[in-house]
Amino acid sequence: MDTQAIARIIDKYHGEPSSLIQVLLEIQADCHWLPGEALELVAERLRVPMSRIRHIATFYKAFSLVPKGRHEVHVCMGTACHVRGAPRILERLTDLTGLQPGETDLELKVTLETVNCLGCCALGPVMVVNGKTHGKLSPAAAADVMKTYE
Repeated sequence: MDTQAIARIIDKYHGEPSSLIQVLLEIQADCHWLPGEALELVAERLRVPMSRIRHIATFYKAFSLVPKGRHEVHVCMGTACHVRGAPRILERLTDLTGLQPGETDLELKVTLETVNCLGCCALGPVMVVNGKTHGKLSPAAAADVMKTYE
């Protein structure tokens, strides 16, 4: 963790406690998780109790207190995607990566997650990798998408 980079993020918001969520979002984007040392620095520089920071970091799904992979893969398991084959997509990805939903590989390359809905039901089954949506997938197409992130 680069404490100077974290300090620059905090300084960008002039140490305003009201900027806590935005600061955490930027740290999450930069580090792919919220390291404890970063949270301590945020608490000190924003003058926000650690209990409040932990409450926010555990309440919002956008935040992670454990390391995530460079490539975050989210497979939609909502009703429309489910009936169109999302379980087969997820099965292919677990076979390909060796990961179960919620896991990250040891090299911190990939994190595999499931979500309840991505809001693009007409494209189902859908997965999002690093924020990019891939729809109307087959298991083979999902594997091809993953090859582009190796």
